[in-house]
Amino acid sequence: VGDFGLLLGILGFYWLTGSFEFRDLFEVFNNLISTNEVNLFFATLCAVLLFAGAVAKSAQFPLHVWLPDAMEGPTPISALIHAATMVAAGIFLVARLLPLFIVIPYIMNFIALIGIITVFLGATLALAQKDIKRGLAYSTMSQLGYMMLALGMGSYRNALFHLITHAYSKALLFLGSGSVIHSMETVVGYSPDKSQNMVLMGGLTKHVPITKTSFLLGTLSLCGIPPLACFWSKDEILNDSWLYSPIFAIIAWATAGLTAYMFRIYLLTFEGHLNVHFQNYSGKQNTPLYSLSLWGKRGSKGINNNLRLLTVNNNENASFFSQKIYRIDENVRSMTRPFISIVHFNFKNKKPYSYPSESDNTMLFPLLILGLFTLFVGSLGIPFNQEGMDILSKWLAPSINLLHQKSTNSTDWYEFWKDAVFSISIAYFGIFIASLLYKPFYSSLQNFDLINSFVKRGPNRIVWDKILNGIYDWSYNRAYIDAFYRTSLTRGIRRLAELTHLFDRRVIDGI
Repeated sequence: VGDFGLLLGILGFYWLTGSFEFRDLFEVFNNLISTNEVNLFFATLCAVLLFAGAVAKSAQFPLHVWLPDAMEGPTPISALIHAATMVAAGIFLVARLLPLFIVIPYIMNFIALIGIITVFLGATLALAQKDIKRGLAYSTMSQLGYMMLALGMGSYRNALFHLITHAYSKALLFLGSGSVIHSMETVVGYSPDKSQNMVLMGGLTKHVPITKTSFLLGTLSLCGIPPLACFWSKDEILNDSWLYSPIFAIIAWATAGLTAYMFRIYLLTFEGHLNVHFQNYSGKQNTPLYSLSLWGKRGSKGINNNLRLLTVNNNENASFFSQKIYRIDENVRSMTRPFISIVHFNFKNKKPYSYPSESDNTMLFPLLILGLFTLFVGSLGIPFNQEGMDILSKWLAPSINLLHQKSTNSTDWYEFWKDAVFSISIAYFGIFIASLLYKPFYSSLQNFDLINSFVKRGPNRIVWDKILNGIYDWSYNRAYIDAFYRTSLTRGIRRLAELTHLFDRRVIDGI
């Protein structure tokens, strides 16, 4: 759909200007607009078609459904190509065509609208994903929305700055996830459904410390924690959003707090204990199902929402349930789940559990290199007061920035940090909420005392649980957009194809 729109848009502007060259295209089209010699409706339609190509290529709403599915490949490099490299093409296309879009009414507003919707949608859909690479894919979608929002606001420099910083951070995260998957395969086997499932992970800190450190570095960068790379670019986009639209700014800042989804991925993967070795985790003696909710609370739904963790093929004296009950803390007797049932397998030939191990140097060396870039690449775009120190502005010259046409690229450090304090506070608040909700149950029981002191059992608690479960279903089912496409488009196209095949076989061949 996007490529077809891109082709039609290219042909439409060629029909208007008679050239494919960027310089000629901008000059001729600006002259046509200034002399009112072009049909604005047709020009707007061509611009929307051009933008549709960028929307599809950069996984923007509503043509974003292909990106998470592209993460199903078992290799992290394929995921990296899709999520950190190929998707940059749409952002660069819009940035390159920005002089064309500026002179067309309403197009810039439309670009910013698509960007802000994608920012919020990508962050919310990442909150309930179980596949580690799928969660990173929705993270990429949200960050690309920030870049598209910046382009729609006319903040050309900040959009490309965030494109550069995000590339290093997300490459670090994807290669880190590849190292995690590689280490998990020694435990769960070569199955993407198991090796990429965050429900089966946990406690990898002591097994893969280098991977954990690099993954934490990329996570903090994506959350906007200084002095890491994404902080410098993301903070400038957030500040510019107030100059463009207060409504867009509120959504963008709220989504900055929703980067808690990245710490959710980190906590489920590296904190606690290795969950694949736990069969019964909810404290219920009568179920062989793993019922740890990904929201950080006890699973209240039926069996369909639980995940069967472990299948024992050896039938020789295997006991799934231990009669030993281990008390966590004497202070939690009044809680709903004060116990954890630990699994013991009584095989005749007692074999120790297999645990993940750190990847070899060929996988760790790129992580170290990308970690260094994540630490220092943000300095390229820091708006220094000294003339000639802003390297990024030199590379992007002549730069186009509609929001700061009369101002210099330098800024006062006091003003910069005053604006940055709020974004940093929101990022830390999101991290705190993620730690409160997603930290493993057995290592943060004290958090439930805090929660229970605020949220009591009763009608309000029931309504609150229904709201959370509704948000979870909406997020886990990808906002039902995939189901809508499957129902409205895929089935319709298949029925049309079957009808065409029937007509060809019965009518055409019958003649």
